[in-house]
Amino acid sequence: MQPRFAHIRDWIFDLDNCLYPASTGLFSLIDERMGAYIARLLDCDPIEAKRVQKSHFRTHGTTLAGLMKSHEIDPDHFLEDVHDIPLDRVGRDDRLAAALAKLPGRRFVFTNGAAPYARRVLEAIGVGDQFDDLHDIRASAYRPKPDPHGYELLCQRFGIDPADALLADDMIQNLAPAKALGMTTIWVDNGSELGSHNHDEAHYDLRITSLAEWLETLTKDIP
Repeated sequence: MQPRFAHIRDWIFDLDNCLYPASTGLFSLIDERMGAYIARLLDCDPIEAKRVQKSHFRTHGTTLAGLMKSHEIDPDHFLEDVHDIPLDRVGRDDRLAAALAKLPGRRFVFTNGAAPYARRVLEAIGVGDQFDDLHDIRASAYRPKPDPHGYELLCQRFGIDPADALLADDMIQNLAPAKALGMTTIWVDNGSELGSHNHDEAHYDLRITSLAEWLETLTKDIP
């Protein structure tokens, strides 16, 4: 273990476009279902639905947060609908599983998605048994990253000391609240949409392109 990470006791990972490469295009399927949901909700064409969707995403962190504020939708109905996608685009990642298994301390998933979907993805990647627990959008009181409230609830729920915790995420803006709390932050820069939005080097300690590759290097000396 590299000295700069030797103090980490809680390892926290984003899910989409982080535990699997953005190049799989899995999140684009969710993106399509969100557009269709908005088109039905507002009775508008796909172009207008896409505009509304992206506006909410940029302004509120997630499309769901924007729709809850502007249209008071049922968040559970929305989550069940947009996450109803096939997972054949993601495959097992044995290298990631092996590296995660070597990490000292606890491992968590912190996602703006819903727990049932997150567990399906983790099983598809083959890392479901490598995590102690997960913290989803419901556990964050439907206040998505980068809203600081979800980070505070995460730490309270699992007794995490931010000074001894690390967060890896593909979006820089999601790292900012973690850095403010005192966490070590890793930007997984692998081409996800708006990954560099609100770019500020002060928000991350390390920039990587592949989580599996970095973790494998990090844990190579651990039996």
